[in-house]
This record gives sequence, structure tokens and C-alpha cells, in this order.
Amino acid sequence: MKHILLTLMATFLAACAGHSPDNTPGTVDGEVFYLQRMALPPTAVLEVSLQDVSLADAPAQTLSSQKGPIKGQVPLPFHLTYDQKQVKPGHTYSVSARIEVDGELLMISTERYTVDLTLEEKPPVKIRLNPAR
Repeated sequence: MKHILLTLMATFLAACAGHSPDNTPGTVDGEVFYLQRMALPPTAVLEVSLQDVSLADAPAQTLSSQKGPIKGQVPLPFHLTYDQKQVKPGHTYSVSARIEVDGELLMISTERYTVDLTLEEKPPVKIRLNPAR
């Protein structure tokens, strides 16, 4: 009986090890908005980035980014996928966004939008953009 129980437990643990959360990509979803009443030109491009912002004296490391032409009006949805193996315990991660028109910055997020990448179900992130000038 002991032998059967040990065999079942070993099989169960082996199956669980094969389905580690590190094997599946992590995701962060949300939307970008701004309060100004304005339509964006057709050449406007939205860029959203997920970065490790842990070190104050070093550049942020980008884990994921999404960049493309804007379709529709605000709020603008985004979906970021990242490699969970890049997530380090004790580090701080945030999402930022910007809108450029013909290569010039038009709007940017000016607050830190911190995300907890250790959560399996992350709440959607709402990023407010402000005029760059």
C-alpha cells in the first residue's frame, strides 16, 4: 500500500513539474486614455512597454512592448506578453505608454503604473496620457 501511494505521489509531482507557470507566457492587459478632446491624426502610433524599473541608477529593462498604428478612439486597448523567466523576485515592474505622430512625441504617461507580475490574475492597467508639451 505504501509503495502504491509513493508511486502515485511521485507521478503527481512529476506532472505538476511539467506544468510550471514559468513555461507559459505572462500577460498584462489594459487600456490607454487621455482627457483632452481631440482626434488623433491617422499617422498616430501608440507604444506600450512593460519594464523592470528596480534600479534607480540604471536604465529600465524592457520585458515586452507593443507598438502600432492607432485604430479607433480612446480608450485604446493593449495586450502585452512577456517571458515569466525574466521576472525576478523583489523587482518592481511598471507599464508606460506614449503616442507619437510622424516620429514626434505627442502624449506620454507621466505617472508610474506598477504591476505585480507575481499575480496569476492581474487587474487591467489604465494608463492616462498627458500632452508632451
